[in-house]
Amino acid sequence: SSIIRPSYSISIYRYLHRPHTESRNFVTMPSISLETTVGGIPLSTAVYNASGPRTGSSAALQKIAASSAGAVLTKSATLTNQTGNPQPRTWHSPDDKASMNSEGLPNSGIDYYIDATTIQETMEGCSDNSNNNNKPYLVSISGKTLADNLEMMDRIAKKIDDGQPIAGVELNLACPNVIGKPIIAYDFDQMKDILATIAKKNYKFVLGVKLPPYLDSKHLQEAAGIINQYSSLVKYVVCINTIGNALSVDEVSEAPFIASNNGLAGVSGPAV
Repeated sequence: SSIIRPSYSISIYRYLHRPHTESRNFVTMPSISLETTVGGIPLSTAVYNASGPRTGSSAALQKIAASSAGAVLTKSATLTNQTGNPQPRTWHSPDDKASMNSEGLPNSGIDYYIDATTIQETMEGCSDNSNNNNKPYLVSISGKTLADNLEMMDRIAKKIDDGQPIAGVELNLACPNVIGKPIIAYDFDQMKDILATIAKKNYKFVLGVKLPPYLDSKHLQEAAGIINQYSSLVKYVVCINTIGNALSVDEVSEAPFIASNNGLAGVSGPAV
């Protein structure tokens, strides 16, 4: 029966409201640590943000620093600032099952994300989080060319040598939303050449590589083989970027919700 007998209800009330001197035999649950390391970088928790639409400014990054995230990761930077694709370039399903974006890497340029002022403003958010006042600051890069990526890495290395607290670099080889540019990590020869060239530079910072989804087991094996070949260079792998070539259409206007690239975009969220 869903009806509680009056005498039973009174007994529960008396138990919960008895004097504190009486033992209640509560069980103390052991604390669970979510601490881990990524590429040797210690994190207070195993969860941190992806490089995405809400990571483009120090104000946005400061909110992540103020949260319980284990690290702060910047927007994927290009060599110079760019505005990205035309609006609208994001869409969320009404049931929150999926999100789509075709941002086209809008960002403020690499110099902004490695500037001392940007890092300081971002990490001021840590003061709002008493549990983690020293979380790692990670920089994501996505150059249009190999030369761009090398130039950005050179600048990051110089900033680190100058004392800027940059804990690591994420090399994004997986963006599906740059019009006219294919996803680099689907071209295995190109990905191998990129890693081979970077390896010759002997950078001292921790390097991770962001990969696209591989929907064919042979592709996954080939990508894994390349990464393992350069395991001394690539300290961690970020999986995955959005699944490209998704399409959502407004049933009333019969037009795509995304303006650029004929409405095609990368899908993320629970649908993935």
